[in-house]
Amino acid sequence: MNYYDNIAAIYDKTRWMSEDIAEKVANGMLEVIDAKPSTSFLEPGVGTGLNVYPLVKRGYSVTGIDVSKNMLAQFQQKFNTFPKNLTLLLMDASNLSFLDRSFEVVLTVHMIHTVSSGKGFLNEVERVLKPKGFYLNAQWMMPPHRMEFDAYFRSVLEQHMPLSKRLDTPTSEVNIERYFKEKNWKSDYFMAHEWLTNNTVQELLSFYRSRAYGICWEIADDIYLR
Repeated sequence: MNYYDNIAAIYDKTRWMSEDIAEKVANGMLEVIDAKPSTSFLEPGVGTGLNVYPLVKRGYSVTGIDVSKNMLAQFQQKFNTFPKNLTLLLMDASNLSFLDRSFEVVLTVHMIHTVSSGKGFLNEVERVLKPKGFYLNAQWMMPPHRMEFDAYFRSVLEQHMPLSKRLDTPTSEVNIERYFKEKNWKSDYFMAHEWLTNNTVQELLSFYRSRAYGICWEIADDIYLR
């Protein structure tokens, strides 16, 4: 099930990345790739556009794809007039319908675990990247207070999940670092930006009550609500 269609309207407010923070993260990305005005970007799993909205506003050519039409609609609503430098497509990231060597930069944020074949997806990334292009695989690091709250929530949730879905079950996620080495790609890590967040317990409870995160959809509706 594509639960993103159900949470599109609350997605931005239940994450911890404001528009101001997104601008600063974008600065870090542009600096590391030494972006030019002509640099083109692709973000599979673009969602509501949190990550690339600043790039669109600055005039970069941005293509975003997603399997959720509701998430794409939320992104479109951020503009009074739809920008000519933005292309949004309803598309599965497992099969990118682009020509070889189409983009200078491919950006992913918390999405590789959602594709049916991580290695197949990375092969597609390599195919659509131009020579000497950049693949940026970004991770938001969960704030400590949310990590603590999430651990409590998971411990309760696991009591109602079948063994096959237990949260500590090993996954078959692709080892990105190993993939890079096999392809002879150069890789590096950097902190794009660091910032403070705060939430009340009541706010966090409301986020989980709204089922704002993927983990909230692992069990049946009636059990979850109880």
